[in-house]
Amino acid sequence: MGRRKAREIAVQVLYQLDMNRDDNAEHALQVFWEQYRHTDEVREFATRLVRGAAENREKIDTAITRTSKNWSFNRITPVDRSILREAVFEILFCPDIPYKVTLNEAIELGKKFGSEKSGAFINGVLDNVLESKPGVQTGGG
Repeated sequence: MGRRKAREIAVQVLYQLDMNRDDNAEHALQVFWEQYRHTDEVREFATRLVRGAAENREKIDTAITRTSKNWSFNRITPVDRSILREAVFEILFCPDIPYKVTLNEAIELGKKFGSEKSGAFINGVLDNVLESKPGVQTGGG
């Protein structure tokens, strides 16, 4: 449950950064941790995800834009965009995390925080990101 909670926190902080048009992930994390207490495990993993997604935002956004067929980046809701940024960071930069785990967790986050269609949309985009990553065999669909 620790990593799931950490992903939820990462999405919340990334959403805050997106809504404030801010790129100071360290400040956003500091504010979050001052208000909420969590285990070291949750805190460390959430921090890794936020920092990584923020530091690699340009590459992540490019991957999302290239793979979200018939959907411009600016039309993606801020919640879905935050979930996608966190998940694409895992896919592109965290070889220690199985793709299937990342995909399943992102879909669950979409169902929890997004709209009725978020889970399916996130699934489609992440499938496309995985298919476009060299050396990854997804098996389709």
